[in-house]
Amino acid sequence: MQRLPIVLCLGFGLIIGTGASLAVAQPSPDITVRQDDNRTLKEYRVNGELYAIEIVPRQGASYFLIDDDGDGNFKRRDAARVEVPDWVTGDE
Repeated sequence: MQRLPIVLCLGFGLIIGTGASLAVAQPSPDITVRQDDNRTLKEYRVNGELYAIEIVPRQGASYFLIDDDGDGNFKRRDAARVEVPDWVTGDE
């Protein structure tokens, strides 16, 4: 009977430890801000690689242009924030 609490504690410890190791910190991007007449452009770079541009219009909702695979083709994404793609960090 005394083994059950020990086994449960060890099991919870493994679950918590595994979950913590799965959380990988995203690199902090360098953000360059440029002002235009009708909008603000925010360029997001990691290791010098441009992977996202946030467009913030004077009126309306902001959106991102994202290069998902490093080919230079940016696609629009309506989102509050973006993750750094794997091709930028080398985690492919």
